[in-house]
Amino acid sequence: MIGQLSLPKGRMRLATVLRTTGNIVRTDDVERFLKVNRSTASKLLSRWASQGYLRRVGPGIYAAAELGCMDLEQVLDHPGMIVPALFDPAYIGGRTASEYWGLTEQIFLDTVVFTGRPVRSRYQSRLGLRYTVKHIHPDKIFGLDPMWFQNIKTAVSDVPRTILDLLDEPAFGGGIQHVADCFAEYVRHEYRQDEKLISYAERLGNGAIFKRLGFLAERESDCTDLIDACRQRMTKGNAKLDPAISCPRLVTRWRLWVPEMDLIPADGY
Repeated sequence: MIGQLSLPKGRMRLATVLRTTGNIVRTDDVERFLKVNRSTASKLLSRWASQGYLRRVGPGIYAAAELGCMDLEQVLDHPGMIVPALFDPAYIGGRTASEYWGLTEQIFLDTVVFTGRPVRSRYQSRLGLRYTVKHIHPDKIFGLDPMWFQNIKTAVSDVPRTILDLLDEPAFGGGIQHVADCFAEYVRHEYRQDEKLISYAERLGNGAIFKRLGFLAERESDCTDLIDACRQRMTKGNAKLDPAISCPRLVTRWRLWVPEMDLIPADGY
């Protein structure tokens, strides 16, 4: 009598882990679910990677390859799936969040991540995926919404926080012109929340944000209260609209150096 066919023991153990963890598996997961010590867990992960079932993402972190032969469909189908494993405490933000919320139709090749962990390199590549990473103090990780990829939970900045991150460092928003375009969309967005926008900005504590925000708000209709709130919170000293580019002209009412571009209002300085 022919016995029932089954998967090899090694793949059965991997399938057991992945059914619980989803696409991303760590050494701690193998220890916990297979009840083995750390050395054994590390050796198992290394073996599964050499056999092509996993791909190494970072120290002790692996992503599942296609495992249809295991009666599972584990595919790394979104770059956000490995953000928690690599960067927590962290969230997806900047130009990536602006794309997520429909503030722009522009498509970017990288994923912007804000993390409370130390960052050795701003530009990173994992599994062929590109990440642009910024370190922020963990106390400034707020204003987030959950994102789910299968059973993996990560976070994305909500709409007001997205706008503020773009204003805090326009380079993470694709440059100041793109930031201005995103803000114009924010003004018409269903999730526009000006009170939360101001409250978040106060918590971030960067006076340049209010100068940039007030300057851009002057270019839009229905922003009177927002403009007044920015004026009331103006700090001393001058800032640049975009520190990454030349800003030779000073808008004195906002204490803001601006570039030679169409962002400058028509009513003078």
